[in-house]
Amino acid sequence: MSLYIVSTPIGNLGDITVRAAKILAECELILAEDTRTSKKLLNHLGITAQTSAYHDFNKEKVTPGLIALLKDKKKIALITDAGTPGIADPGFYLTRAAIAEGINVVPIPGASAILTALVASGLPTDRFIFENFLPHKSTQRQKLFESLKNEPRTMIFYETPHRIIKTLEDIKTVLGGVRVVIARELTKIHEEFLRGTAEELLVHFAEHQPRGEMVVMFNVRVRQNILK
Repeated sequence: MSLYIVSTPIGNLGDITVRAAKILAECELILAEDTRTSKKLLNHLGITAQTSAYHDFNKEKVTPGLIALLKDKKKIALITDAGTPGIADPGFYLTRAAIAEGINVVPIPGASAILTALVASGLPTDRFIFENFLPHKSTQRQKLFESLKNEPRTMIFYETPHRIIKTLEDIKTVLGGVRVVIARELTKIHEEFLRGTAEELLVHFAEHQPRGEMVVMFNVRVRQNILK
């Protein structure tokens, strides 16, 4: 009676671990945010297990049934579209429910966009904070950035290509010349790290259309030009 929290590649399918592939092959049911996305990985691994959608819009409805299956000794794995389940996705809800029912929760470690971006950023890695996606409204983002002016830890958050310009403008307004690192297309062919002040990155995006999900990082202590 175990729920397996299985990390999957964030881009490059070669990053799946041997243990993760083995567990997925043994499971009777694999839960994923988007089963169409997960099928690409499962087909690559030759895994034909049943898949079912588990996301923010159905988690409350389907969780009781999943707990019943786990109590019936079914072997179930939870994966996400990319990376480690439970980080910026509804995995927490199922994990908490399983623990409350005395079900064993087994983490199968692997890729994480947060750590992949951080270790190659050049920013301090000893202490950091992950803020998920920032608020959509500029006033709320600026308020958050104001609260970080004396924060000694490296900040990490996700951003979409549609909002990155406005987010950089807010960083420029509130934090001035802080050094920003943007990681995009991690582990893929077009993997890219962009480093500079918010103003410099705005110049870059004026010439290059923002593409792909991004991990954005900065540390307010790092303002000198050491990242180029």
